[in-house]
Amino acid sequence: MSTPVTGAVSAGRSGGLGAAAGIAAVSAAVAAAATAYWLLVRPWHLRWGATAGEVQSAWPGDHLIPHPMASATHAVTIQSPAAEVWPWLAQMGQGRGGFYSYTWLENLIGCRIENADRILQEHQHLQVGDPISVHPDAPPLGVAIVDPGRSLVLAATLAEQGLEVVSGTWAFMLRDLGEGACRLVARTRWTWPPGLSAWVGHRLALEPAHFVMERRMLLGIKQRAEAGSRR
Repeated sequence: MSTPVTGAVSAGRSGGLGAAAGIAAVSAAVAAAATAYWLLVRPWHLRWGATAGEVQSAWPGDHLIPHPMASATHAVTIQSPAAEVWPWLAQMGQGRGGFYSYTWLENLIGCRIENADRILQEHQHLQVGDPISVHPDAPPLGVAIVDPGRSLVLAATLAEQGLEVVSGTWAFMLRDLGEGACRLVARTRWTWPPGLSAWVGHRLALEPAHFVMERRMLLGIKQRAEAGSRR
């Protein structure tokens, strides 16, 4: 017959084994989810909507970050000519036409975005160097390349050793398909400082968040441009 002490020790051992098994199961599930994301989900969302040719092509602005640490290319077909899609790109920005994405998420972090549902003539004349704000308290992006009706490239910069270094680009390209349709291709390229925290933050937070917002943005532009063409 077991003494109370022996029974307590046995129960303690059983509980410890159970807790260890639970931790092992959770760790295995997390590892499986991380593997599935890295091998299946991430490759899909980094090239959502884009053809192999669009992913592999060089686009305006690529030269600003010739060797990015990460890059994403997204695309959508719009049943409107490029000339009718361009005005929606030209007026993007906080305090301008918005970003045509999930404003409730943008405004949750204080972006104060209002999405336009019409062409704003006062925001149609972009020039290189113009600031495009994303958040009222964050440094604006700068217009690096503007080719009306064809391409718009925005750039984020960081000060390093007294020099302005491009740390990210956000490019939009329009390509007419004929018969009143076009392709809108969006490409982002990033670099970041060395360190595990920066790597994790960009790979596991910035990339998926950017995909969710940009996908909705491209669909928002498509919706607005096609509605304008129908009218």
